[in-house]
Amino acid sequence: MSGVHDPAHEVYAPPSEAERRASASFRVRFDEVAPDGAIRASSYLRYAQDLAWRHSEARGFGRDWYAGRGLAWVVRGIDLEIVGPVDDGDTLIGTTEVIAGRRVMARRRVALRRVGPEGDGPTVATILTDWVLTTAEGHPTRVPEAFPISFAVPMDGFAPTRVDLDPPPDPPVIDRFAVRRHDLDPIGHANNAVFFDWVDEAVLAAGGEAAIAAIPRRYRAEYLRPAGPGAVLGSAAWSSGDGWACRLTDTSGAPLLVARLGP
Repeated sequence: MSGVHDPAHEVYAPPSEAERRASASFRVRFDEVAPDGAIRASSYLRYAQDLAWRHSEARGFGRDWYAGRGLAWVVRGIDLEIVGPVDDGDTLIGTTEVIAGRRVMARRRVALRRVGPEGDGPTVATILTDWVLTTAEGHPTRVPEAFPISFAVPMDGFAPTRVDLDPPPDPPVIDRFAVRRHDLDPIGHANNAVFFDWVDEAVLAAGGEAAIAAIPRRYRAEYLRPAGPGAVLGSAAWSSGDGWACRLTDTSGAPLLVARLGP
């Protein structure tokens, strides 16, 4: 296949039209569904991560490639729109593509559609994920020239997802909890999908049960700092405009994630 990494010569080639994207099917598992019978928002992010890895590996950038260079991608921002219902046992087809790049960032788009008895059905969710390339020490670093070549990515920039929160009308109730081992990914940080579980839990605790079950609904989240094993976090959510605001902080009050949930 064209564009696969050649360790002897570092040769990369532009992708074919088909290689610009990667697709895979997912059966919604019992443990990915909330008590109301609908898929959790965090499950969409897990599908998006898996699709990103499949696409990266297919283009010659597997885990060994990153480990050998001391590089890793971390999530900086997510814009998730849920536009259709998904239940336990449904089959989804996901398609991903790298659609834009910056000096140290790349943006992926994922579209998920439900497959019915008669074939492909409607789109149920779209996800824009802003990734930052970092060193092993966690410092942002320039995207190698191989990436825009191998993924046909325009490097003329994009506006990263940013989230500004209005101050809460009253001091919000803060829930304290610790990051557990099962929250961590191979990098040793709480996985970005886990943060969405914490957002939903905070909104639910603040009285937003209808908001986290609504269809359509949209999440916009900005990741500011990682959360490591054993870290004690605080979560708080409050009504804001026609939606909800959420903030996750460490014990000093420094924000780790800010997010908005709305229609």
